[in-house]
Amino acid sequence: MDLFTRFNRKSIDDRQVDTLIGLSKGLLADGRIDPAEADVLRTWLAQNRRVSNHPVIIHLYDRVNAMLADDVLDQEESEELLCALRQIAGESELGEIAKSATLPICSPPPTVAFSGQSFLFTGTCVFGTRKECQAATEKLGGSCASGVTKSLNYLVLGTYVTDSWAHETFGRKIEKAMAYRNDGVPLSIITEEHWANSGGLR
Repeated sequence: MDLFTRFNRKSIDDRQVDTLIGLSKGLLADGRIDPAEADVLRTWLAQNRRVSNHPVIIHLYDRVNAMLADDVLDQEESEELLCALRQIAGESELGEIAKSATLPICSPPPTVAFSGQSFLFTGTCVFGTRKECQAATEKLGGSCASGVTKSLNYLVLGTYVTDSWAHETFGRKIEKAMAYRNDGVPLSIITEEHWANSGGLR
């Protein structure tokens, strides 16, 4: 690839990301993402993915496409997409990975067993959509919970959970898990990376 081609590619990618940031801000204006808005986003991503090598566009397209594969955007998927768009719109650095020291993650990280254990995912994951993470967990012998209870074994924090977690919709799950853990309930709070590594998914 010559210098002109590399420069032109970078220029295209930069313009696309600038447009995506603007689109994200527009979609976030009312504080929610409905199915029609998600479909608009998917259409834009599909059109731009054909000429883009930018990993954010490629990754987001795959995520939104998977969410809408059944033509339904449920509340959990809507919140997950909302969180991802907030990352892109600039509420935190694009692609920022939260520092483990600022999150209530168990230290040292516990040994993760899958068979017969229950998992709950919160925040936005790099591995895939919530449904894809749940499917991977179930394939390894684990089960997936619908909420934080005293019987939950692992709360998995998505890679894109940031320092502002307490102000996000998924912050309630983290707070409830922390409260149970502080009361002596054997509930572990782990990172998506630790979950994936423990299951041999990376």
